[in-house]
Amino acid sequence: MGNEHDVDGIDRAIIDVLVRDARVSNVDLAARVGLTPAPCLRRVRRLEAEGVITGYRARIDPVAAGRSFCVYMQVEIIGTSQRIVEQFEAAVASYDEVTEVRRLYGPVDYLIRVEVADGGAYERFQSERMYPLPAVRRIESYPTMRLIKSSAYDAAPATFE
Repeated sequence: MGNEHDVDGIDRAIIDVLVRDARVSNVDLAARVGLTPAPCLRRVRRLEAEGVITGYRARIDPVAAGRSFCVYMQVEIIGTSQRIVEQFEAAVASYDEVTEVRRLYGPVDYLIRVEVADGGAYERFQSERMYPLPAVRRIESYPTMRLIKSSAYDAAPATFE
C-alpha cells in the first residue's frame, strides 16, 4: 500500500483479516474489525475499487496440481532495447509454467519462478522454452527445497468474481 491510497487503521485491520481468510463472511469480518456489516462492506468495496485489494484466489496444493518442483531462475538478456524487453517479457509471461516474473536492478535482468512436476519437466522447460528465446544470454537455476513462508501481497492483477 503506497502513498496513493488513503488507508487507515480500520482498513489495515480489514486487509489483515482478508489476507488470512479471504472467505470470511462480511458479518464476521465486520465483527473482527469493530464495525457493523454495512460500513465494513463499503470499506471493502472501496479498497477493491481503489486497487488496494487486487483480487481473491484459492491456494492450491502444488503436489495435487502437479507443480511440486519450484525453481527460481536468474535470467540475463542480451540488449535492453524496448523491443527486446517487451518481446522477452511477453514470451515468458505467456508460459503456464511461469508463476512469477520480476524485472530486477543490477547485473541480473529477471527473477522468474517456475513451477513444474519434477526436474525432468524443468529441464524440458528450460531447454525448449527459455533457451530458444533470442534475447537469453544466461540462466542460473535455483531449485527450492521447501516453502517456508509465502505472502498474500501480490502486484499481479486479478478479477472480482
